[in-house]
Amino acid sequence: MTRYVYDFVEGNMDLKDLLGGKGANLAEMTRMGLPVPPGFTVTTDACRAYLRTGSMPTSLLGEVEHHLRMVQNQIGKTFGDPDDPLLLSVRSGAKFSMPGMMETILDIGLSDASVAGLGRQTGNERFAWDSYRRLIQMFGKTVFDVPGEAFDEELAAAGGIGAGLSVTQLQDLVLAYKKVFHAHTGRDFPQAPHEQLFLAIGAVFRSWNAERATLYRRQERIPQDLGTAVNVMAMVFGNRGDDSGTGVAFTRDPATGRRGVYGDYLRNAQGEDVVAGIRNTMSLAELATIDPASHRQLLSIMQRLEQHYRDLCDIEFTIENGRLWMLQTRVGKRTPAAAFVIAAQLVDEGTITLDEALQRVTGEQLAQLMFPSFDTAAAPEPLTTGVPASPGAAVGAIVFDSAAAAAATEPVILVRRETNPDDLPGMIAAQGILTSRGGKTSHAAVVARGMGKTCVCGAEELVIDDGLVTVAGRTLHAGDVISLDGTTGKVYPGAVAVRPSPVVRYFEGELTAHGDPLLAAVERLMIHADHTARLAVHANADTGADAARARRFGATGVGLCRTEHMFLGDRRVLIERLILGDDGALADLLPLQRADFEELFTAMDSMPVTVRLIDPPLHEFLPPLEELTARVARAEALGQDPGRDGTLLTAVRRMHEQNPMLGLRGVRLGLVIPGLFAMQVRAIAEAAAARVAAGGDPRPEIMIPLVGAVQELETVRAEAESVLASVPGAPPIRIGTMIEVPRAALTAGQIAGAAEFFSFGTNDLTQMTWGFSRDDVEGAFFGRYLGLGIFAVSPFETIDGDGVGELVRIAVERGRATRPDLTVGVCGEHGGDPASVRFFHDAGLDYVSCSPFRVPIARLEAGRAASAATGSDSR
Repeated sequence: MTRYVYDFVEGNMDLKDLLGGKGANLAEMTRMGLPVPPGFTVTTDACRAYLRTGSMPTSLLGEVEHHLRMVQNQIGKTFGDPDDPLLLSVRSGAKFSMPGMMETILDIGLSDASVAGLGRQTGNERFAWDSYRRLIQMFGKTVFDVPGEAFDEELAAAGGIGAGLSVTQLQDLVLAYKKVFHAHTGRDFPQAPHEQLFLAIGAVFRSWNAERATLYRRQERIPQDLGTAVNVMAMVFGNRGDDSGTGVAFTRDPATGRRGVYGDYLRNAQGEDVVAGIRNTMSLAELATIDPASHRQLLSIMQRLEQHYRDLCDIEFTIENGRLWMLQTRVGKRTPAAAFVIAAQLVDEGTITLDEALQRVTGEQLAQLMFPSFDTAAAPEPLTTGVPASPGAAVGAIVFDSAAAAAATEPVILVRRETNPDDLPGMIAAQGILTSRGGKTSHAAVVARGMGKTCVCGAEELVIDDGLVTVAGRTLHAGDVISLDGTTGKVYPGAVAVRPSPVVRYFEGELTAHGDPLLAAVERLMIHADHTARLAVHANADTGADAARARRFGATGVGLCRTEHMFLGDRRVLIERLILGDDGALADLLPLQRADFEELFTAMDSMPVTVRLIDPPLHEFLPPLEELTARVARAEALGQDPGRDGTLLTAVRRMHEQNPMLGLRGVRLGLVIPGLFAMQVRAIAEAAAARVAAGGDPRPEIMIPLVGAVQELETVRAEAESVLASVPGAPPIRIGTMIEVPRAALTAGQIAGAAEFFSFGTNDLTQMTWGFSRDDVEGAFFGRYLGLGIFAVSPFETIDGDGVGELVRIAVERGRATRPDLTVGVCGEHGGDPASVRFFHDAGLDYVSCSPFRVPIARLEAGRAASAATGSDSR
């Protein structure tokens, strides 16, 4: 029989799949002897069974009762006792941290019968009634979907924040809450403690599929089928007076990575009050003055936890009448800058290896560090300054609610008193988040850091009311543009100009890493990534300037030069002439192409440059059919000779295709239009010969696009080899093909007989494998597919490992079976996607190629992929 419940003393940090992250870490802290309230975890297996069947597993209730008796024995109280009740908290806890996305219910077990007993036992009647009103509110919202606004209205009518209410006011508020509960549910608030407990466990299970949780997982690419564990723990109370409180702490600054202790503490507060941001907090340094013994104990525990987990730890704690309790720890979310700085610090401290450090950072984080920042020298006076909760530069129009942010078509800033989990869609859509309440541990701050969003919290001077923001004597409305600096916490009116990221300037060679902790960390980890990587990183570059930038960014070659880009602008007329049968067009194109390639080979001297012969459909070089038809018709209506337009119209009609993506393009052009490919090959060879004569070391490669049959490649190769042989002084030039047609992948064994290298064009390979056009479908149904879970992520963003990826694996295996020394790379946009780079490493490719800006990202991920086996990270 499957076991569904584990006591905290039975688990450990390695059981996150079964116990969830929170349960595994509570178990680990218990094993370490830290002050954790007694409790148990209901496993993710139970959640999945519940979600699959709609009911609790048969054995679950008995297991819960058994472990509940164990908790009662440990704490010396009885669940449901009217005189001295044991109260419980019920918290979700999935394998991966999802801050604020799922549910928590506190004070389970309170009832009309036990609230008075709790007041007598604690000597604090106000505390007992405040706890009871919190239970009804949390339970109603979570278990029965009672709108939170209904409770908020009653609280506001009673006088606001519960800590300021008298016993009589709280008793009246409890009655009002019960009426709200009954009005929305049609039943009385349940008085049986065991019914409360089992209803709460089921509600936490169901919260896994809540819209905001599903959206968060999609945003963070967390699998949808993991399920959540449920942690049931004896309550400890931070709202028992001024010698009690609740707090969140970090062992290092999660925004910058700076060493030290950071966090927030709220006196006489319970549960979610700190992270909700509804009351502004004090710092941990202030805790040292009001409760020095608890502060010393907390610092000691934090040091132990960081050494144990070997990373930044995020800790939740409660002090009850001067006694410290640990409620949670986890490896803390951090900004991209902090991730790099902390990883390097931990290496310096001898805590982790460089291989492990590579696993602590990601390509996505490096990409965020390469975004521009504000040019503060050009900024106006700030409107106000808040807590710099998540770095970045965000400019946008003010919106005051999540729905407006999610619906916006222009960049927006979400402005709120505080955010809550229901704001997630707007937080994802917004450029940045600004709140008037909360600090670095508020919901807005934690979620924004996890997503890499710019966030400023706790800007207390802001007065947000009725769709207006008042600050410093100014009134701002929805639609007014503001700028947020998440690094300094400053909020500016209007749009502030941006400047290049220091990380980009470092890669460009404009800045050195000396004296800058972030740049030093980036440099150190990039050097190790390059040293460790097996995959080479090339760039997609069509000009010498692009190639030179790619080289500065660390590219070791050009994996894709798209020659069709060289025929746009003023040269377009030469292609028109070619299509119209003007033999002189090729002669005029040759010197232009030769100059293009010579510039490219100069920029990438001593490095491979893969030149793809012209690929797009010819209609891209001709005027649109509708436009030409109208021009010719107009001329004929006026009795005029349509001239060149008439000739072009005839050619366009002859070549018109219903689906040009699958039409006359790629290798087919070289076979249908005599001399086109030969001209390009000659230009490549002559440019290379000129560079050799000038003392250079050009290493060109010729790539034939869209091959589907080996016979196509053999025919074009024969022509190309004949041309190459006729150019004196040209260096050896390899000939290969682009695998972008599924048939090419399946017949790769044959094609490798005529190809010295493969390069996967994964954009087209994805389109042809799935049978849809990227340009047409992303706005048509991708959103629906993502919502339904058919796609976890767009297959054009991250390689579809099961379909397109399987074709890649087949082609690699069959190609190398024919030609063991076959070089294999990828040149689609997937070449710069972190998850895809890891796939290509595992598939045995030799290189990836991506846009110059994404070269550092691919370099980092190539190193991470190679170091994963040796740099195992067991956090």
